[in-house]
Amino acid sequence: MSRLPSLKYRDVVACLRRHGFEYLRPGKGSHEFWINRRTGKITMVACHPGDIPRGTLRAIIAQTGLSADEFLE
Repeated sequence: MSRLPSLKYRDVVACLRRHGFEYLRPGKGSHEFWINRRTGKITMVACHPGDIPRGTLRAIIAQTGLSADEFLE
């Protein structure tokens, strides 16, 4: 996939849950930590209205250890 689609917070969380991530704890402000207990990977997601910027989405995907195509399945 050459370009990441625009995703909202709820879409990112749905992808995270599909790959075994669960809510861990709140972060600063409107941020949340999500963990995959099987792999030990932790990522932080901002809970903001509107689309998550593509660069931020790329960072979230990298923190999960998945490729963009795997993440978006």
